[in-house]
Amino acid sequence: MSKRENYLSWDEYFMGIAFLSGMRSKDPSTQVGACIIDEDKKIIGIGYNGFPHGSSDDEMPWEREGEFLETKYPYVVHAELNAILNSIKSLKNCTIYVTHFPCNECAKAIVQAGIKKVVYFSDKHKDLDSTKASRKIFENANVEMAHLEILRENIVINFKD
Repeated sequence: MSKRENYLSWDEYFMGIAFLSGMRSKDPSTQVGACIIDEDKKIIGIGYNGFPHGSSDDEMPWEREGEFLETKYPYVVHAELNAILNSIKSLKNCTIYVTHFPCNECAKAIVQAGIKKVVYFSDKHKDLDSTKASRKIFENANVEMAHLEILRENIVINFKD
């Protein structure tokens, strides 16, 4: 008997965990997930976009437009920062898998935490100044950026036999 074929690659596995983490987000318009691994391919942090711990998801605004203080933007913690804050050990030389390319604020936190590689799935905001700033931050700090193209259409988790 030979080994099973069509098993998940490491990249598919960790990006899958990032996507699964993003499914925890209660944001009605954007769900982002992140998974941080160390050099031994051990998961040491995961996160998703949401309000800070202890904040009521029912009382805070989820709006995308309107007066700044009436939108989600000043309150939501991004998936990357949540993964960094939820990490269980030093992030020096780690890799972060993210469903969306990080914004400039998250890029600063990623660099400051010592993460050396960013693997992202979506780059739909690549033309925004904040994304251009992220790339400049990563390039300046010698953080490797890798766009992950997954050939699978989906990964199915079946809870029934």
